[in-house]
Amino acid sequence: MGAQGECPEVVRMDPDLAEADEVIQDKCGVVGVAAKSSAAPLLYYGLHALQHRGQESGGISVFDGSGTRTHKAMGLVDGIFGPDVLDALKGNVGIGHVRYATTGGSFLENAQPVVVEGQRGTLALAHNGDVVNSAALREDLKSKGWAFLTTNDTEVAVRMLANELAQTENVPRAIRSVMRHLTGSYCFVILLGEKVYAVRDPLAIKPLCYGELRNGQGWVVASESTALNILDARLVRDVMPGEILELSAEGVKSYPAAGSGEVAHCMFEYVYFARADSVIDQRPVHDVRTKIGELLGKEAPADADVVIPVPDSGRTHALGYSKATGIPFAEGLMKNRYVHRTFIMPSQQARDMGVRMKLNPVQAVVSGRRVVLVDDSIVRGTTMRRIVAMLREAGAAEVHVRIGSPPIKSPCYLGIDMNTRTQLVAANHTVDEIARMIGADSLAYISLDGLQTAIAHEPRNLCTGCLTGIYPVDIPGEATRKTSQATLF
Repeated sequence: MGAQGECPEVVRMDPDLAEADEVIQDKCGVVGVAAKSSAAPLLYYGLHALQHRGQESGGISVFDGSGTRTHKAMGLVDGIFGPDVLDALKGNVGIGHVRYATTGGSFLENAQPVVVEGQRGTLALAHNGDVVNSAALREDLKSKGWAFLTTNDTEVAVRMLANELAQTENVPRAIRSVMRHLTGSYCFVILLGEKVYAVRDPLAIKPLCYGELRNGQGWVVASESTALNILDARLVRDVMPGEILELSAEGVKSYPAAGSGEVAHCMFEYVYFARADSVIDQRPVHDVRTKIGELLGKEAPADADVVIPVPDSGRTHALGYSKATGIPFAEGLMKNRYVHRTFIMPSQQARDMGVRMKLNPVQAVVSGRRVVLVDDSIVRGTTMRRIVAMLREAGAAEVHVRIGSPPIKSPCYLGIDMNTRTQLVAANHTVDEIARMIGADSLAYISLDGLQTAIAHEPRNLCTGCLTGIYPVDIPGEATRKTSQATLF
């Protein structure tokens, strides 16, 4: 690559890649509460703890003893739910949602919970994941005369459930019937009268856990354990693959699935999405990310002076890398925490300014030094290229990029906003080519074996479709690993 102090040749990036925003987005976060006190404040704080999972819209539905009250809007949690709104959401049982759109556009109509009226009363449902056969289900139902008000996959699920509940008074049986028709990743929280039902898909692709509020004051279910921590709730356990939980103020009932025993936990939850203080399927995320960094340091050491993270997601990986290599760790990039999203800007200069709004180098840390820059992933490569350029402008002698996931080569269909291979720089370029594209002196990713070792799950227990192109569920046109899905129910 380039000699010390010399910027390597930078290869022009594909126009489609250069125009795209680098930020990876997850589908959503969900919370459900069955308490002996007002649910709305608990749901508010739980959603606030999950704000990283969705920043486009939020919503809360509660049951007040006679009916369901719902408030949802576009924006962040603290802007949607003021004191007057929370006071109006009376009731001790409810569900909440924060959203980023992967199926269905970013419109108020697609905000959740989705609420429908059925023979059993008002039904509200919030969803984290992606039902990959929802379009086919929707068209089939429309051909039978069903009408839909949104374009998201959640409405398909909730309307199917309302229809099943018209046939039986057994709620778990109705939920199970709907699950038989769904393919993909989903964690549902469902509000029906004085009870909350929590559902995790049979392969447990996306995370879901539940806990007990202090002093026996009720129960809470959430996408991540950090939401339980905020509510001072004791983590009981993860919701099991295919399991249905029934939460009321008095207790929790479990309706387990007759599953195949196979799971496919999303590896990206450990690498990037989940907060580092969460515990996902019995794995502390902080420990996993530290281990990723340590193994990355052993697999791809660099002759350098300082290790710096891309905040915030690369911080724990960088600490592990520093520990393994002995290269000192320092904060060399400062993040503006008051910038939530950059506009799609019309000029290259404006787009570069957008990155500087979010990150700025600490010249005293990087000037004249050989830097190892650690991040969780490279998707399109555009933001990494700009960060490397900023470090060089701040005087970095060399910039060696190290990444805490293997190259992302294939789309995600199961809840991450990476839909096409044209978005993914690693789909059509070698590591050396990407290094030149981003202007780095060297580039290395953790190996797939290293990632699996760090997560400490059996390889078959992880969804690595975006890395390998082999998916845990049937996706038209893609390779599918052999599973026993037919025996899940």
